[in-house]
Amino acid sequence: MEKDQLSEQESLALITSMIQKAKGSYHDSGTSILLWGSAVTIASLVSYLKAEFQLAIGFDIWLLVLAAIIPQIFISIRERKNKQFQSHTDIAENTVWLIYAITIFGLVIYQLIVPGAAAEIFKTEGWTLMKHYTDANKPDEPIEPFVPGFFSIYLLVFAFPTLINGIIKNFRPMIIGAFITYVLFVLSCFTAFKYDMLFGAITAMVFWFVPGIILRKRYNRQKAVHV
Repeated sequence: MEKDQLSEQESLALITSMIQKAKGSYHDSGTSILLWGSAVTIASLVSYLKAEFQLAIGFDIWLLVLAAIIPQIFISIRERKNKQFQSHTDIAENTVWLIYAITIFGLVIYQLIVPGAAAEIFKTEGWTLMKHYTDANKPDEPIEPFVPGFFSIYLLVFAFPTLINGIIKNFRPMIIGAFITYVLFVLSCFTAFKYDMLFGAITAMVFWFVPGIILRKRYNRQKAVHV
């Protein structure tokens, strides 16, 4: 029994070792939020430009955000392997980002499938969705079903993991970015689609891209110290 017990010196050394490992793994690398910040910023800006200037690019730019889930999986696996210490907080944060990724995937699928499914229902029921001009300057036009104002929901979901991680880490740039996003969400309820896209680009910059750069710099400085 005495051989199995740690001495005070050994206990202190073990505790010190665990603290050092935790310190060496505390800061996020910033890679994940830089990935999401870049993808959402590009998709939002391209969507705004398409709506503003009637541009056509031949595919749905938001598939870029859906595709970002793939490198996110590899980034998570690699960072989990390289991390020397994983606290309960780290596990909670990883869970939040996983649920976020699944939620985004579900929203994108919803937005892609529902209009087509609605069109089939309209066809079966013999309905036609029409655009009617109240000033009668143009004739009525048939239009395809669509999900109105759906990007406001995206803004809410974007702010969710950012605010949680900002509060957990006490990282002010993320907290501020999340509150800016909530303000833009309210504004998006009263604006046209193209401005919602512009709001999306702004939010991705303030709560992902900029905090990601800050985290990346901190991570690199810390990594240099522990080399």
